[in-house]
Amino acid sequence: MSSQASVHPVLIRMHPDDNVAIVANDGGLAAGTAIADGPTLLDKVPQGHKLALVDIAAGGPVRRYGVVIGSAKSDIAAGRWIHERLLDLPAARSLDGLPMATVKAAESAPLDGYSFMGYRNRDGSVGTRNLLAITTTVQCVAGVVDLAVQRITAELLPLYPNVDGVVGLEHSYGCGVAIDAPGAEIPIRTLRHISLNPNFGGEVMVVSLGCEKLPPERLMPPGSIPINDQRGQALATIRLQDDAHIGLGDMIAAILAQARVHLARLDARRRERVPASALVVGVQCGGSDAFSGATANPAVGHCADLLVRAGATIMFSENTEVRDAVDQLTARAASAEVAQAIIHELDWYDRYLARGQADRSANTTPGNKAGGLSNIVEKAMGSIVKSGSSEIAHVLPPGEKLRADQRGLVFAATPASDFICGTLQLAAGMNLHVFTTGRGTPYGLAACPVLKVATRSELARRWHDLMDLNAGTIADGQTSIETTGQALFELLLDTASGRPTWAERHRLHNALVLFNPAPVT
Repeated sequence: MSSQASVHPVLIRMHPDDNVAIVANDGGLAAGTAIADGPTLLDKVPQGHKLALVDIAAGGPVRRYGVVIGSAKSDIAAGRWIHERLLDLPAARSLDGLPMATVKAAESAPLDGYSFMGYRNRDGSVGTRNLLAITTTVQCVAGVVDLAVQRITAELLPLYPNVDGVVGLEHSYGCGVAIDAPGAEIPIRTLRHISLNPNFGGEVMVVSLGCEKLPPERLMPPGSIPINDQRGQALATIRLQDDAHIGLGDMIAAILAQARVHLARLDARRRERVPASALVVGVQCGGSDAFSGATANPAVGHCADLLVRAGATIMFSENTEVRDAVDQLTARAASAEVAQAIIHELDWYDRYLARGQADRSANTTPGNKAGGLSNIVEKAMGSIVKSGSSEIAHVLPPGEKLRADQRGLVFAATPASDFICGTLQLAAGMNLHVFTTGRGTPYGLAACPVLKVATRSELARRWHDLMDLNAGTIADGQTSIETTGQALFELLLDTASGRPTWAERHRLHNALVLFNPAPVT
């Protein structure tokens, strides 16, 4: 829709059945703005927010994405600004009677010939970076490990030019917890599997305190580390409480000495050409706005379809941000068993939230609402499109690691928290990460490259040295979802080959946050 007035209104209507549209103009639209073939605005409508295209009676449905995202609390006249205070949230979709594997994805030809320069691992996985990781069993050792990482970075890394960096796997777990309670296995297996991430080259190095509830032998029991021709010895562990360590300086010296062993092996590795099927990509959104489901996430969804056609693995997550689209998920499942696994994970999470006297409505943030998202239903409909249109081949519980035979589109069940979701996707084996944002966030991960995609051109211009790709050009009419998705696919391959992201250039990264549904003592 457009007008020939001095300001040309640009509206985005996601589905022919929608009775609302969002305003795409920078700065929004003023009251009195006439919409061609539509109403005249009765209110000023901010950018990204919805306006009523027709009169909506009290109790009547408000539709976006062709889905009822709420009901009107009172009569809403055409041209009114629709925000969260005008809507009642629909009840959550029942997990009974869902369509089970009823939608078959359209047949698409395999996408051959794409590759990147990666690091092959002995277990068959491929790293996009060549990093030394130092696993910690408990938060108590974090300060010592941080000092050691600083020393390794300054003194040792220059001697090993083929190593991209050193990462201390700091977290808040390990002691003061009910470690045998139901749910406690989730943070333990998460940390174990992060230590085996493809970007760490199969080198496992552990720093322990010595008195914690999570000792190294429980974190990494026999058989948990794949044996290869570089390792036949015991798990490389440094316990700070051992009598041999006299003072802080000796502890750090011991960490540096062990680091040299791993750095030498990592430094001998070289990038080599590998097929695009070796990619394991996690997708996530944070600081979402109403453009997320109209620009960036659909482009990511197109890219996801390309990755699946190329034989790669792609994970989408965020339980509460897909819960209202559960019928779409179960319908797209590859089998009834996969559909049932989706239901199992979402039901478990419903009950987890209920124990805390919360539900899915607690998900939306002030920033989401300021960006035009009225509630979790609208947010979910925009979030789910990151998954593209392929069949959902597998479901992964939180903290589990993907097997070599689990390829294609995967629902990795995680909380929607940016930091917890990213941590769990790392544990699953992610070697590349895509993060869309509309409000803006400097999010990054030390263990994995994070490509950030802006939903709006204004954000991309303002945060020009933080956003890796601008999907706002879709709303501007300059590009299409398909061309932007293709550009992202090619950028992923370049990044996997070593091209640094903005977060890597600035060394921006967030802490690992383990999901612990068990009690803290």
